[in-house]
This record gives sequence, structure tokens and C-alpha cells, in this order.
Amino acid sequence: MAVDLQEFGTALAELSRLRFGEMRVEDAMRDIVQTTHTIFGVSGAGLMLADGEHHLRNAAVSDERLRHVEDLQIYHQEGPCITAFEEQELVGAEDLTQDQRWPRFTAAAVDRGVRAVLASPLPYNQNAVGVVAVLSDQRHPWSAEGELALLALTDLAALLIATVMQGEQQSQLAAQLQLALNTRTVIEQAKGVLVGQQGLTPHQAYQQLRDQARTERRKLAAVSADVVRKAAGQ
Repeated sequence: MAVDLQEFGTALAELSRLRFGEMRVEDAMRDIVQTTHTIFGVSGAGLMLADGEHHLRNAAVSDERLRHVEDLQIYHQEGPCITAFEEQELVGAEDLTQDQRWPRFTAAAVDRGVRAVLASPLPYNQNAVGVVAVLSDQRHPWSAEGELALLALTDLAALLIATVMQGEQQSQLAAQLQLALNTRTVIEQAKGVLVGQQGLTPHQAYQQLRDQARTERRKLAAVSADVVRKAAGQ
């Protein structure tokens, strides 16, 4: 289904008050998600934010299946939202039953009634701090107009996050996102070390760090910091 561009323009105008800080953060996130759901005409939409362990957590959802997507991706350590977050690029899957990129996640997601996903990374200071995503319970080819629309809505969410991060009063959300940014920095450094030392791809390096953290029952940031220290000879 194509995005209704007229409705999209109206939605952007209504959400423009975000830039003036006229809404509570929680209400603004819900409005962005509900608007995304409406203009795409899909089964659900959601805004996920990273925590200190590099997990994407739902901040607002329009359909409970988004909560399943979060849980399934954390459990299986793979999925379109994680890929969008890690690679900092738009990721779409128009038919998960025909997609082989995330085999463990896909089987579980389809079983929960999720067939198609489009995810856009949420940027802040050249890093991703979350994802805005839409899902469908039917096969859904994502049009170029739809991708641009999701990017535009992601930019609105990024504006909201910037307002939160730069506010005079440090909220719990701002502290969570700052911790996520700090964690991402050391994880990216560790990934770079493994890519250079072992010839891994960035994704393989990330998975190796994740597997080590899980095996040793340690935080991902702590494992990453060890890799960086060893590489520096400390």
C-alpha cells in the first residue's frame, strides 16, 4: 500500500510543534508512532531506543506485535531492527517468509503474525540511538515514497531526542541514551580491533563480542573494553 502523501504532509505539519517543545516527550513519541502507523496503513509501528547493553527497547508502540519483535530480536540477537541500528541504514523486508537474513528471528516473527518490516535508524551525533519501524501482517513491498516517508518521520524522532539530550534538566531518558552512546563508542572500537586482527566483517565482530559476553555472563561494554585495552597493550 502506498503512503498517502497528502495525509503525510498534514501529519508533518501537526508534528512540527515538536521543534518548539510544546509536547511531553512521552506524548510526542506516541504521536510519532501513531502517525507513522496511520500514514503507512500497516499493522503496527514503533519507536525503539537503545539501552546501556545495546539492546533496543520499545519506547512507544501502536501494536502489541512490536513488543514481540523487540523480545524476539533480543532473544535471537538478530532481526531487521538490529541490523538497521548496527549498520545505521534503512533496512526493509517485504516478505519474511522469503528472507534468509535472520533465520532464527524470522521463523519466530512469522509465527507471531509478522510478515514484513521496514526499519530506520534513529540518529544522534553520527551514531544511532534507536530505530523507528513499521510492520505488516501481510507481504508488503516498500515503495521509494514509503522509505522517504519513514526517513522523514525518523528525522522528527531524532529532533525529539536531540531536545531531550540537550535539555537543561537531565531526565532518566537522557541518562539512558547517553549511556547507550558511551557503550556504542567502546563497542565500535572493539569491533574495529577484531576486524583488523581477525579479518572479520563488522557484523561478525559484533556477534563474536555478543557471544563472548553471553558465555562469560558479562556486560557487552565490559567485554568490548577488554578487547580495546588488550589491543592497546594495557
